[in-house]
Amino acid sequence: MSKFGVLVMGPAGAGKTTFCNALIQHCQTTRRSCFYVNLDPAAESFQYDPDLDIRELITLEDVMEELGLGPNGGLIYCFEFLLQNLDFLTEALDPLSEEYLIIFDMPGQIELYTHVPLLPSLVQFLSRAGPLNINLCAAYLLESTFVVDKAKFFAGTLSAMSAMLMLEMPHVNILTKMDQVREMVSRRELKRFTRVDVQLLQDNQEAEDAASSDPMSKESLMSGGSFERLNRAVAQLIDDFSMVSFLQLEAQDEDSVAAVLSHIDDAIQYHEAQEPREPNDAQEVDYED
Repeated sequence: MSKFGVLVMGPAGAGKTTFCNALIQHCQTTRRSCFYVNLDPAAESFQYDPDLDIRELITLEDVMEELGLGPNGGLIYCFEFLLQNLDFLTEALDPLSEEYLIIFDMPGQIELYTHVPLLPSLVQFLSRAGPLNINLCAAYLLESTFVVDKAKFFAGTLSAMSAMLMLEMPHVNILTKMDQVREMVSRRELKRFTRVDVQLLQDNQEAEDAASSDPMSKESLMSGGSFERLNRAVAQLIDDFSMVSFLQLEAQDEDSVAAVLSHIDDAIQYHEAQEPREPNDAQEVDYED
């Protein structure tokens, strides 16, 4: 029997825990069972208490204090320790039925998703190839304010694509905090961001060139030469793979959360595994605080 879960990932400040809270709230409202797993050993506070918390096994603060490691090195050590103690996950997750949506709240250190091989090992253990047999989907969050700086947006898009290539699992990319940019970007241009139109970067380059009449100005120096070629190379790489598109999320909007969750359910094939229910069947709330 398969289980179902979503790994909520992305850089620091992208709104991962806020999204997890929104998913839990939505599940409670719709009387759907969920199980909240915190895998961030540096987390400090939660709106909803995790059902399973890596801090019960190891904390980043203890690792930094006892081993003299920095935040990044300490985080990697924590995940290495978790991979050596996978019974911690098995004992909690194995008894869960397919009714549950298992929500994994991940850390914000970007190297976990781009080049450190720890997360692929964890995914393999959790997924259908491993003993827990969970249909997993990755939800990669990127802050929507990145669209104001097109070069920054494409750098974030490249990180999302790196995670897709590294983890090799169903993937949903999400632009969060959409309420902050609605008035800054037109609906037409926003659609170009969600579909990742690489021509946006070229349009931005032409606008900067037109605005910088002085060839020695800071804007001209920053947009020309090797910096410009790097931006074009990144855009071309994204375009060649043609893998990344984004959903829009406002975590305080119930309809927005429901729409994103429907894409996640499609990716993990949740509805296909559910038995048909009679209209008057009672549904119990199984979420545990």
